[in-house]
Amino acid sequence: MNLADIPRVSYITKDDFIEHYFKPQKPVVLERAIEDWPAFDKWNLDYMKKIAGDKIVPLYDNRPVQHKDGFNEPHAKMKMADYVDLLKNEPTKYRIFLWNILKEVPVLQKDYTFPDFGLKLLKGLPMLFFGGKDSYTFMHYDIDLANIFHFHFDGEKEVVLFPQSETKNLYKVPHSLITHESIDFSNPDYEKWPILERASGYKTTLSHGEVLYMPEGYWHYMKYNSPGFSMSLRAMARNPKNLAKASYNILIMRYYDVLMRKLKGQDWIDWKNKKAISRTNKSLETLVEK
Repeated sequence: MNLADIPRVSYITKDDFIEHYFKPQKPVVLERAIEDWPAFDKWNLDYMKKIAGDKIVPLYDNRPVQHKDGFNEPHAKMKMADYVDLLKNEPTKYRIFLWNILKEVPVLQKDYTFPDFGLKLLKGLPMLFFGGKDSYTFMHYDIDLANIFHFHFDGEKEVVLFPQSETKNLYKVPHSLITHESIDFSNPDYEKWPILERASGYKTTLSHGEVLYMPEGYWHYMKYNSPGFSMSLRAMARNPKNLAKASYNILIMRYYDVLMRKLKGQDWIDWKNKKAISRTNKSLETLVEK
C-alpha cells in the first residue's frame, strides 16, 4: 500500500483548519489542541477505573463476524475496573467501542469542552473506545460518513486511513461497512490480497492528547500498540453525495443486511465475504483488459 504520513500541526486556527483540511477533505493530526482540558491531565486507565469501575462494559474481540454471535452482540461483559486490570496485566483482544459517556458516566463531561473547529459537533454522541495491546478494529467506515475528531488518551495507537475513492482496492464486503476481515492492515499479505498494493492512503501513530481529524466517510483501521483509549466527536457530512450515502446506509442497507442474516444465517455472511474477493479481483481484470 502507498501510505503517506498524515500531516501534523501543533496548533491551528479555525479558518486554517477549514481551508487546508476540511474543504479539501484531508486528514490531519492536531498535537496540542486539548492541553487546556482537565481530561488532558486526568484521563488515563487508572482514572477510568476509579470513576467508572463499577460500570458493566460490553467487550468485543477480533473474531470474524459469525451469525451465531448475533448482530453487534458483545463477546463478553465485565466491570470496568476488572477490564482495566486486564488491560494493564496481560495482552487481550477485548475492546470497548461506541461507549456513550453522556449516558454511562455523566461526570466525565466536566473534563472536556466541545472545541470550535468550524464544524457543528453533535453534542449527544461523544463515544469512548478502549483496547489492549495489539487489539485492533477491522478496516471500516462509519455508517453516517461523518467528519470525525478522534481524541487519544493513554498509550499509543496505530492508524491507517483511506478515502472513499480507494474503496475499489480494499476488498469491501457488500451490504456492509467493512473490508474482508482476514486482511491484516498492519502487515498485509499481497500474494493473497494483491489489489491492496494499488491502494493509496495515510498512516500515523497517535499518542496521549493528540487529535486526529478523519474526513467524511474515510476508511479507518486502528491498532493499539499499548493499552489505551480514545474519544470521538463527530459532525455531520456536508457533501450531498455523502449525505445521500449515509441516508441509504441508515435507512435501507443496515435493515436489508439484518433481514438477510435472519433469512440465510451464516450463508449470507459467507456469500458476502466471497463477493468481497471476487468483485475486487474483477476490477483488476477489467483494468488489465483495458
